[in-house]
Amino acid sequence: MKNLKIKYLLGLFTIASIFGGLLSSCSNDNSSSSSTKLAITSVSKAVAGTLAPATQGFANNMYIIQGTGLLSTQKIYFNGTDTYFNPTLVTDNSIFVTIDINTPYADVPNELKIVTKNGTIIYPFVVAPPAPVLLYGFNPVNANAGDIITIYGNFFLNPIVTIGTTAVPVISSTLTEIKVAIPANSNDKYITVTSISGSVVSTDAIGSALYDDVLQGDAGHNLWSGGDTFDTAFTTDRTQGLNSIKFIFGGWNGADMQFTTRDVSKYKAFRVKVKSISTNANASIKFVFGGWAYQIIKPFTTEWTYIEIPFSDIGNPTTWNQLTLQESGNFGGNTILFDDMGFVLK
Repeated sequence: MKNLKIKYLLGLFTIASIFGGLLSSCSNDNSSSSSTKLAITSVSKAVAGTLAPATQGFANNMYIIQGTGLLSTQKIYFNGTDTYFNPTLVTDNSIFVTIDINTPYADVPNELKIVTKNGTIIYPFVVAPPAPVLLYGFNPVNANAGDIITIYGNFFLNPIVTIGTTAVPVISSTLTEIKVAIPANSNDKYITVTSISGSVVSTDAIGSALYDDVLQGDAGHNLWSGGDTFDTAFTTDRTQGLNSIKFIFGGWNGADMQFTTRDVSKYKAFRVKVKSISTNANASIKFVFGGWAYQIIKPFTTEWTYIEIPFSDIGNPTTWNQLTLQESGNFGGNTILFDDMGFVLK
């Protein structure tokens, strides 16, 4: 939270310094009253230093529109999208505005339009898509050489895919899905998707999953109570791939999962994403390792919660073959979702 506040304040200071500089440079041009001439002279990214004119902007980024007659601005449109702006960041010669993340970028007029009390002006300007994002990761995570995986996300415009440092041919792609074949020697490497707007790197390494729509190395799993539910193909809600695990636990009930013994010496932690269906603030789950030698209770909410348990907290195991869970909210049981379960590389 402290880092977020610092970044936020730095952003405000940057805007203030640029805005102050623009006010100073325009002080001789009567910036406090509206000019009769309506014109846009340039659009620049709002960064400290020289404001280099740009002909292309990226959604979800702030830009400075410079010109004359801008003080009475009423509306700003990028490619026909009505775009919010803060009136306190408007002078007769400049406007600070962030391009809306949902601004269309395909089959559009590629223009900036400003409507003022004194008229309308249109300025040629291209809006590129936001940088790519991964919404549901990639699947399967434990893919072998030659397997085809699907990468789930958004803003995949003409994507380039890299696994580790190896460029991988794209078999097919849409704005939200990419399919590629896994090359040899890809285990323990991350996937990067790059577009004209930037890059995004997967949070999971290839081969690091315990659950990626299926239990990997499943050697048997069971519930403590016959009335509970253990559904490994729950499709209604997920955070990775297409499925998640749905547990319905009675109060203090649980489940045991056995796995084929696996070498985990290259990993440093266990990871999983968890979600509570109950809104009870006491929602929690106990993770049990090493035959009950290590018991760790973690709270979670009705939003997907990332949980990472360092191996140093559970005896630094070098092999893995079991995980036990126990509902521990102490309010009579809960329905709990699990997804994206596996390990974190050192």
